[in-house]
Amino acid sequence: MNRLARFAGFGVAAEEGVDRDPDAAPAGGLVDAVVEQVAPEDLREPIIAALRKVHDPEIPVNIYDLGLIYNIDIADNGDVAIDMTLTAPACPVAGMMPVMVKDAVQTVDGVGRIDVELVWEPPWTQDKMSDEALLALGML
Repeated sequence: MNRLARFAGFGVAAEEGVDRDPDAAPAGGLVDAVVEQVAPEDLREPIIAALRKVHDPEIPVNIYDLGLIYNIDIADNGDVAIDMTLTAPACPVAGMMPVMVKDAVQTVDGVGRIDVELVWEPPWTQDKMSDEALLALGML
């Protein structure tokens, strides 16, 4: 059962503290909900789509095409670990960008816990930008 189903109370007896036979019919007519989990690789494209909605406030291109996302690791349970960087260590939105990334990824169905790590190695360079980003910025 996933976290949302547990939070919503699926599979919980209607009366708290009542011991019941696990093979017996559930009290209150509630039954365990079968919640389909999404395969980790099936989450990759929706996560990337969500990341493409996050823009650096100083640059009119999304952070994914800017090449600021270095790694997206998706666990079997839907937890996501993202390594990202910024265009410069002194970026004025340094504290805000990881929160924006986490908020965007949280909108993807099937995602569990999200950990966003700000890394500085390897340093970001323009060669990490996609052709779309280069074109949008007039560099291609």
